[in-house]
Amino acid sequence: MDVRRSGDRYQGGEPSAGISTLHAFSFGAHYDPDNLRFGPLIACNEERLAPGAGFDEHPHSHTEIVTWVAEGELTHQDSTGRTTVVRPGDVQHLSAATGVRHVERNDGPAPLVFLQMWLAPLTSEGAPTYSLARREDLPQDRPDTVVLDLPAAGAALHRLLLVPGRPNPLPPAALRHVHVLTGDVELSPASVTGEDNSPPVRLGPGDSARVGETAPNPRTLTSADLDAADARGGSGQEGGESAGRPFTVTGRGESTAELLVWTMRG
Repeated sequence: MDVRRSGDRYQGGEPSAGISTLHAFSFGAHYDPDNLRFGPLIACNEERLAPGAGFDEHPHSHTEIVTWVAEGELTHQDSTGRTTVVRPGDVQHLSAATGVRHVERNDGPAPLVFLQMWLAPLTSEGAPTYSLARREDLPQDRPDTVVLDLPAAGAALHRLLLVPGRPNPLPPAALRHVHVLTGDVELSPASVTGEDNSPPVRLGPGDSARVGETAPNPRTLTSADLDAADARGGSGQEGGESAGRPFTVTGRGESTAELLVWTMRG
């Protein structure tokens, strides 16, 4: 498990233009050959835009772009002619495919905070695609919800809502990237006889953890896999696949913690 603290992220953006950015991975001028990616995940940027600030039209290609708004409203326009407003708890996915251009702005009266994650696709063919899942359409009473299946990158995005003091299993996969949005949590490997059982790690807002090692031909597990596994009394694993070592995550403090977890193939 590789823990990355919020304060260790690379600072970027253009503060004079109302843009502040924290990069979890090597990005732009912040080149770090030892921190280029984790599985298909190549960027996890926390963006803060003042009212009226934003990113003018710019191109993307061969990238799966996933955006989660935490505060404020994000106005998105792209070269397909689409304009949408993304609100807190919404999940936006733009598949750049062979090429797309878009604009991202804070046209609202309040500060905007969003997390944008880039993943490398398995193939880069076809035309750009777009989807938006509204918060009100996502379950709010489950500790673990798959908010986006992304087979194009061999990944799925989970939102975890953790009640204080109640342990929950970390979604199984060969590779898992945990990012804390709000609250405090403890992440720990499940106790396994004969293995090094490390103490729990405390994570707060902006902290992240990279869990797992590359495995041959793993497949990302989604909630459908887990439901099927429960029905047959199994673990959701098929022959030759690996879900990695079991981990538990427990909310701490007085309020519900919210996390985003990528499950990915190795």
